Order: sequence, then C-alpha cells, then structure tokens
Amino acid sequence: MPSTGGPVQRDVEDTATENAAAWWKSAVFYQIYPRSFSDAGGTGVGDLAGIRDRLGYLELLGVDALWICPVMRSPMADGGYDVSDPRDIDPLFGDLETFDQVVAEAHDRGMRVTMDLVPNHTSDRHPWFTAATAAAPGSSERARYIFRDGRGPDGAEPPNNWPSVFGGPAWTRVTESDGTPGQWYLHLFAPQQPDLNWDNPEVVADFEHTVRFWLERGVDGFRIDVAHGMAKPPGLPDIDPTVLAAIEASGEPPGTAREDAEPPARDGRDPRFDNPGVHDVHRRLRKVLDEYPGAVSIGEVWVEDNARFGDYLRSDELHLAFNFRLAEAAFDAADIRAAVQNSLESVHSVGAAATWTLSNHDIAREVTRYGGGATGLARARAMMMFELALPGTVFVYNGAELGLPNVDDLPESALRDPVWERSGHRDRGRDGCRVPIPWEGERPPFGFTDGQPWLPMPEQWADRTVEQQLEHLESTLSLYRSALELRSTRDEFAGDTIEWRDGPGDCPGFRRPGGLVCVLNTSTAAIDLPAGELLLTSAPLHEAQLAPGAAAWVADTVARS
Repeated sequence: MPSTGGPVQRDVEDTATENAAAWWKSAVFYQIYPRSFSDAGGTGVGDLAGIRDRLGYLELLGVDALWICPVMRSPMADGGYDVSDPRDIDPLFGDLETFDQVVAEAHDRGMRVTMDLVPNHTSDRHPWFTAATAAAPGSSERARYIFRDGRGPDGAEPPNNWPSVFGGPAWTRVTESDGTPGQWYLHLFAPQQPDLNWDNPEVVADFEHTVRFWLERGVDGFRIDVAHGMAKPPGLPDIDPTVLAAIEASGEPPGTAREDAEPPARDGRDPRFDNPGVHDVHRRLRKVLDEYPGAVSIGEVWVEDNARFGDYLRSDELHLAFNFRLAEAAFDAADIRAAVQNSLESVHSVGAAATWTLSNHDIAREVTRYGGGATGLARARAMMMFELALPGTVFVYNGAELGLPNVDDLPESALRDPVWERSGHRDRGRDGCRVPIPWEGERPPFGFTDGQPWLPMPEQWADRTVEQQLEHLESTLSLYRSALELRSTRDEFAGDTIEWRDGPGDCPGFRRPGGLVCVLNTSTAAIDLPAGELLLTSAPLHEAQLAPGAAAWVADTVARS
C-alpha cells in the first residue's frame, strides 16, 4: 500500500559519515513495545501516534536510537510477531504516513529508528499461507512453507517430535480441499505462525523486497526476530529424547523455566535452531543493508557456544547480536563477572561490539528478577549503571527507566500471551512484563490511554509515573537520565575493553581505558569506594561507603592508558 506521505530521503554524505563512525557500536537503544507504550487513539492499545507524541520524552531521556517492536499488519495472535503483510502498518497502530512521521521526527531529534523483522514465519492469514492451504500437496504454493506428510497409519502422527516453543507439538494438520485430513505444516511457535521455507528463492526475494521497502522509508536498521532460526536441517530429524527432555524442562519462551530445570538446550543439539544454512540468509541480508550506508542489523541469537555465536557476527553477516547472559545472571558477583567475560569473549574473535540488556518483552523485568520490592529496585538501578559502564551497545526496555516490576498477579481473564493457552493454562506467559507504561496522574490508566488499557495497570504505580519521577532527583528515571548523559559526554567511557578490578568482598569492578572505574556492591555490607572523582552512584553513600546493592562510577585519577 503506498504511503500518503513520502519516504524519508537519506543524505548520501551524512549516511557515509554515519557508516564510518559505526554509530551502533556504542549506542543506547530504547525498545518500544508499541501496544504498551502510549495510546493516542483511545483504543486502549498503544500506537504510532502515541510514540510520536512521546518522542520529546525519549530525547530528554537521552537515548540514541529506538527499536520499535512489530507494527506491520497482523492478526495479533502473538503480539504482532505473526505478520500478514510485512510491507504495511496494521491499522491497530496507525498507517504508513504516521510511521513516516515518527521516523522523520525522531531523526530531527537526533535519534535513529530500527524496527522488527520476522523472517522465520508469517501469519497463517498471510496470502501465501491462504493459498498454500487451498493448494494441493507438492504445489508451488506449499513450497513456500514446510509441509510434510504425517507418520503412522493414515499419516495421523506429526512428521517428527519437535515441540513448539509455545507448548504442544510444532506441527498442525490441515484439511485438504476434498475434506480429508491432509499434510502437516511446521510452526516452531504458535499454529498461527507457519514457518517459511528458506530454501525457496521466492521467500528470499520477498524478504529482500521487504528490507528495501523500509530502508527506503528512512529506517536505520532492523532487529531480526529468531535470527538463529529460518534454516532447517535436511530431513527434519527427530530431537534426541534426552535433549527433548531438557528443552521441555527448560521453559520456553525464555524466562519461563522452572527453578529446578536444566538450562535450555542451546548447545547445538536442538535441530530446530542454529543450523549452518542460516548464515547464508544473513549474508543475503547484509548485502542489501550494505547498499544503505549506516544501516544496522541486530540479531536475536539464542546460542550458548561462543564460537558459533560469533559466526553470526562475521564481517558479511549481522552487525550486532543480542547476548542475554547478563539478563540471565543472578545478582551475584561470580555470575555477573562470568556473564560479562563470556559476552566479551563471544565477540572478540570477530571484532564485533558486545551487546547488553537486562530485560525485554520476553523476559521478566529486572526489578522482579533481583528480588522485587525495595531490594529488587535498588539492585536494578545498580545493574543499570554497571551495564551502561560496559563497552558496547545497550538496549533499554521501555519502563525499565521507571523501575517497573513484573505484574505477576494479572487476572487469568486478562492474559493475552499465546503461551497461556498453548501450555494448557500452566504457564502464564509474558504478559507480566508487557503491562502499559504509566505516564501521569494518580490512578490507572495513568495517562497511557483515554480508554481501557489492553492489560490492567496496578494502582500501586502512582509513584512510578513519568510525571512523578521527573520531579524527583533521586528517582530511577532521574538516575537513568544522569547516567545516559555522563555516558555520552565523558571521555572516561572511551575504549573497547575492560580491566577487572574487583573490590572488597569480591564485588565486581572494572576500569575502562578512558579512565572510568565502575564498582558494583553485591555483598551485604558497605564497601570503600575506589580513589578518584565520584561521578555517580545508584544510591546515597553510607558513611562515605557504597551501600549493599549499589553501584558507583569513579573517574580514575591515574593517567589514562
């Protein structure tokens, strides 16, 4: 569908300068989950006009770039990650003209814009899939997806034992045009999200068309959903029973594991993901991106092995890849140190920038993960400073800057995540980290909407609103603003490496080559600060010492290396 407003044109000289600077290597991205950010239309669901209205706030916060989760046309079976038209905006969020305005106004305020691409699958209401189910087995229409005959008598069993990430089998059987039970199609996620066949040239060409469509509109890059997916192994072999047991116990999607479960099977033994052919997909994507200087690709890559993780970041593949180790680490010195060291090592061999995040739309919020209440909030503030002190790219999930916790007591009738239904109501899913943002006022919906918010908002958030926190220097929002300003203006944050300088009580600390020293107090007692100029602390000092659950930034008085 053509836009009523024109695409945003790029200045060749400016974008060449951006490319030379590789702006994304040290950028702070702000992740917007659109339906929960700001609703300007009164529908109860956040929209693009709401994002446009809040761009001034994001500029004030001090972020460098936005990552906008899916806003393309979708039946919304999985919050927009089931795309029925990848080159149009869903009316729930607005239209192409409004999207163009968001991009242009963000650029005017010095912020770049990236958006989600979902290449692993489409919606079951995509015209391609509608045609596939109406066509016969072996047809060109079905060849765009992964259809297979079933096993057992009359093909009544799924083609293999793969589970869906959202629970249940990864296969659904279709009814053929003559009314008889027919073939099965693969969906690694919900049944409404059939997997594409990336061995099909038509799939590749359409994806390249989509990438160019958005880049021509001025988008600065993409976050690639399930970037370790897409390629499937020849023959679609069964998962080894031992590995299958580990997958089922681990909890999927990420962040839903049982406390007694083994880690997810991301070590190369799960044939659903991280197959060698996926790298050809990313090479094709990179060739298109290289036609648009300064454009960035950011992969969602759930891979444990550092060598295989680094493969995604070779010079002709992704620019950045999400590393979730810091988000998965407990508030423990050894866990945090190991997560940071591992993350740095995973990109060192390929010369890529490390990435850091503490939460997103799939992971429980850090305040809750670190213990909840005052303790969880204090630790989340400290971890934010620790994260922002590290070299590389940082991603902040909307609401983290307000110190929002998960909302884990949502009524069952309000739950929207497909995980809830697919798990037979055993797993409440990810709605708890997707509750809308409180902006102002003393009671729900706190300025998020003039209507009924799509998920209930807690009464207790009256002191967490943007309005309240902007008025208090000690608020979490004010701390974020101060930290982001220092990070962008102080020379001490220079350098791509760290030197570990652990503090008392084995508390993790490090020094950047520019002279920044960061220390995190993971102990139960106050500790001494390192020598130098105190730049910022996440909590007031306790008799000139750093309190438990706090972090500090100090400018080293030693000459810079």
